[in-house]
Amino acid sequence: MPKSSTKKSEKPIEELSYEEALAELESIVEALEGDAARSKLEEAIKLFERGQALAARCGVLLEAAQLKVKQVAGDEIIPFEEESE
Repeated sequence: MPKSSTKKSEKPIEELSYEEALAELESIVEALEGDAARSKLEEAIKLFERGQALAARCGVLLEAAQLKVKQVAGDEIIPFEEESE
């Protein structure tokens, strides 16, 4: 398991931006999906727990962003639709 994914950010989760939390979460998922994760159960459990906390942090930040958009745009948020060519 790459140590860079676990030691990359020792910042408390509450201080991470959405981008930081998502990047660390992605590296944890990659580490847990790798073969090395199967060799050290305790390390895999720690990664999983941090991943759960990071996912929750991303959810909180997304909800806060959605609330800000609603405050600016009102309740009439129009869903994004891709333009067809």
